[in-house]
Amino acid sequence: MMRLLQQPAVRLLWCLIGAACGIALALFVVGPTHHAFVLASLGGSTVFLFGLTRAPAAQLRALLGGHLGTAAIGIACAQFLGNSLVAYVAAVTLSLGFMLLTRTVHPPAGANPVIMVHAQASWSALLDPVLLGVACLIGVAAIWSRIYPELVHYPVSVWEPSPPSVNWGGWSK
Repeated sequence: MMRLLQQPAVRLLWCLIGAACGIALALFVVGPTHHAFVLASLGGSTVFLFGLTRAPAAQLRALLGGHLGTAAIGIACAQFLGNSLVAYVAAVTLSLGFMLLTRTVHPPAGANPVIMVHAQASWSALLDPVLLGVACLIGVAAIWSRIYPELVHYPVSVWEPSPPSVNWGGWSK
C-alpha cells in the first residue's frame, strides 16, 4: 500500500481532490451568488495551497496578510474614491506596496483590491467573504495534508516571508 501511495499520479490525485474539497467548502460557506468575484481570488489561493504547498506565497503569513491587507486597501479606496479609475489604480498600487513592504505577497490576493472597488464593498467584507473563505481553505489544507502519509503538512512555515528576500523588481545585483 505504501508503494502505491508514493506514486506521483496518486499524490497528484490526492492534491486535486483536496483542492476540490477546499474550494467546494469555501463556495458552500461563503456562497458564490453573493461573492463570486472574491471566490475567483480564492481559486488562485487553492492552487497555491494544494499545488505549491511549500512556496512562501502559500504560507499563512502571505495568505492571511495578503488577502486581508489587500481587501482592506480595496475597501478603503472604494470608500474614499468611489468607483473611479483612480480608485482602481490606487487600490492595486497600494496593495502591491503593502504586500512587498510587509513581505506578505500572495499573488491571488492581488485581485482583491479590484474586486473590492468594483463591488463597492463595506468593511464587513473583510470577515465575510474574505476571512471566512480563506479560513475554509486553510482548514481543509491543514487536515488534508495530514491524512496522506509522508505528505508535507500545511502550513510548512507559518511566518515565512514572501518574498523570502527584499528584491523588489528583481534587481540584477
